[in-house]
Order: sequence, then C-alpha cells, then structure tokens
Amino acid sequence: MSKNRQIEQVITSIKDKRHARILVFTGARQVGKTTLVKNILPEYEYLSIEDPVLRKMYLNLSAVQWKSQFPQAVLDEVQKEPQLIESIKATYDKYDDVRYALLGSSQLLLMEKVRESLAGRCLIYELYPLTLPELATTSWDDEIVVSTWQQLLTGKMETSAILPSFLMDKRLHAKSDSWNHYVRLGGYPALVAEDMTEDDKYTWLKTYVHTYLERDLRDLVSFRDLEPFIKLQRAVAAYTGGLFNASNFSRDVGVTSKTVQRYLEYLRLSHQVIILPAWERNAAKRLMKTPKVHFMDNGVLQAVLQKRGGLTGNEFESLIIAEIYKQAKNIQ
Repeated sequence: MSKNRQIEQVITSIKDKRHARILVFTGARQVGKTTLVKNILPEYEYLSIEDPVLRKMYLNLSAVQWKSQFPQAVLDEVQKEPQLIESIKATYDKYDDVRYALLGSSQLLLMEKVRESLAGRCLIYELYPLTLPELATTSWDDEIVVSTWQQLLTGKMETSAILPSFLMDKRLHAKSDSWNHYVRLGGYPALVAEDMTEDDKYTWLKTYVHTYLERDLRDLVSFRDLEPFIKLQRAVAAYTGGLFNASNFSRDVGVTSKTVQRYLEYLRLSHQVIILPAWERNAAKRLMKTPKVHFMDNGVLQAVLQKRGGLTGNEFESLIIAEIYKQAKNIQ
C-alpha cells in the first residue's frame, strides 16, 4: 500500500518553473525519496549512482552529452560521487532546458557539495518518515487531510474551532489506525506493506539499524572502530527525551566529551535524531541552556534498544516531538 506525501503538492506546483530546474532531496535512507520522485517526475530518466560501473560512465559525460542523453534525470545517491554535481552545474549553466533531481541520504556530504557548486541554482527539500496525516492515506491519489496542528500553524484554524473531544472527530477510526501503527512501528514507508507480518516489520527495522551503521554511517565518516559509536547510539536511544549532557554520556560510553558531541552531530546529520534547543524568553540565556535529544523515528528507536511493546514517558515525549517537528517542516 502506497501513502501520499504532503511534499508532493509542493513539488508538483513548482517543478516546471524556471527556478526549479535542479531539485535536491535529502533524508534518511528508506524514507521514500526515490518513490516520491518517480511518482512526481515520471518523465525523468532514473540514474542510480550506487552502481560503480555506471558511475564511472556518468563521470565521463560532458555537458553536451548530458544534454543529449539525459536532459531530464534523477541522480539517486549522488553523494556517492559528488563530482557529478559539478557536471550537473556545468550542464545547467550551458543549457536552459535541462532539469535534474539530486537525491542523497548523507546530508553532510551532499549539502557541502551543493553549497559549493549549486548555490542559487537549486531548491532543497528534506524528506522525513511518514507523518500521521500521511499514514492515514491509502494511495498516492488519496487526499491528505491537514492536521489540526498544521492548520493552527498556518493560521487556517482558530483555537475556538478545535473539537472539545477527539471522540467527536468523524475520521477518528482512520486516525486511530494511523496512531497505533506510528506508536508500534514508526513512520518508515516500507512498513505499511500489507504482505508483511508484524515479525517481518520488526526484522526490517533491525536490518535498517545494521544498514545504517554499515553503509550510511561509513558514507558520512570513516571509522576504524564502530563500537564506541554503537554504544553512544544505544545510550542516546535509552535516554531519548532527556537533557543532553556530553559529560554524562562520555562516562557511560568511555570516550571524550568532544567525541560524544561529534558522534551526536553524526546522528543528527544522518537524520536519526533531533536536537531540540531549550526555550527561554531571553535569547542569550537560551544559548546557555541544555538541549534535549529526541530520536526521529520510534520504530528505529525500538530496534536500537531491541525492544517491543510499551513506551516509557521519555519515549512517548520523543514520539510526539518528532511528529510535531515533521508536520511543521512539511508545510514550510
């Protein structure tokens, strides 16, 4: 079963405009970037940069060849070969009628090169796991009902219009199904497949965590020893929703505070956690306050902790914060 994505409406409305000739999509692996782009840009040629043989061939193409062979193309996992971004830049500058979509799961590698080469030439979008309104859809053609939170953010609803009880909501059943799925499994699109059993879905999440450590993280940074990072990942998962004190984590993991802060940044850059700054009316005091750290997806959190079942208070807080964060980002 496919799910509609809120960002689809945004991309569809601008994809043919002159300033949208290069679209950049970033987000965690398996978050649905490829599926999204194939649905909204079906006329674009799909090129996988993960294939090492084809990657070398693409590197040898001149701007003239890109124009003649791939005037409209999707370059998936383009951070695997950042030099290709220079080729796209050259083709963009030479021809007015070429269009490209660049996809990447490594925010650091992709965005550094984008800032260097494509500044002023592209539009950048970040894709997240499914939100509750998206989980409630049943196909790409199904309308996404904007949440109360999103209506309040955009000024399309007054607080006085909020129902006195959610039990009065006519869509309560669909929303309850979405909520139950979200609490158990998180929001990764692969887990809505109807032919997967509950055990299959938990196995998928465990495999995702291993893939992240073995592939995505090694794309981001070179590690001689992953064990300290794995310990920090588990410590952050166990302490999700809590104040982030690098010194405390340093003692638990057995690395320096500076290393803890660097590892946390890797988790943030790879879309695994949200670092939530403390709130204080005084901006200067706000900078001095300790932030909280929240896992982006509850399903991944459960897999990291190797648990199934009920949530702790902090896990529930992270689940809510992540949903608020994703819904807010989807309407920016």
